[in-house]
Amino acid sequence: MQTQRHVPDGCPALVLNADFRPLSYFPLSLWSWQDTLKAVFLERVDVVAEYETEVKSPTFSMRLPSVVSLKTYVNHARRPAFTRFNVFLRDGFACQYCGNENRDGLTFDHVVPRSRGGKTTWTNIVAACSPCNLRKGNKMPRDVRMFPRHPPHQPNMYELNEKGRAFPPNYLHDSWHDYLYWDSELEP
Repeated sequence: MQTQRHVPDGCPALVLNADFRPLSYFPLSLWSWQDTLKAVFLERVDVVAEYETEVKSPTFSMRLPSVVSLKTYVNHARRPAFTRFNVFLRDGFACQYCGNENRDGLTFDHVVPRSRGGKTTWTNIVAACSPCNLRKGNKMPRDVRMFPRHPPHQPNMYELNEKGRAFPPNYLHDSWHDYLYWDSELEP
């Protein structure tokens, strides 16, 4: 067993809901080792799997949890926050006009421009690459023949989690694999 003598920053815990599904896939629901230990001591989570890394005090030692599950179920029926990231996730990190998947060049586009009364809402915002956003400018879609591939809509948490499964993180600890379900062709 490896005994950790320094701060174990590389030991995040995968956080599962009470039904043993991750709270979110993208970003993956992870807690720092400090937040995880606090939740363990407050009896808010059950430890499902552990790292080999151990933390010690003069009177106590414990292996760091690698997977925890909440004792109380968190309902995902709530509406997701309207954020740039969530719009990009809803749209699959692709331009809704040309299909370009350059994540670095994505922008927020108002389908009905603000200068024409458009609001900043789920139903009027799409992900757009910079060239398409500049080309469309403050024009209506019909005027420039640029229509979103998928009509903008307000997603629910389930939809965003399902979309997030298409983007597995670069690193997955071995103890997490039984609780994460990625499309088989996307597994690292």
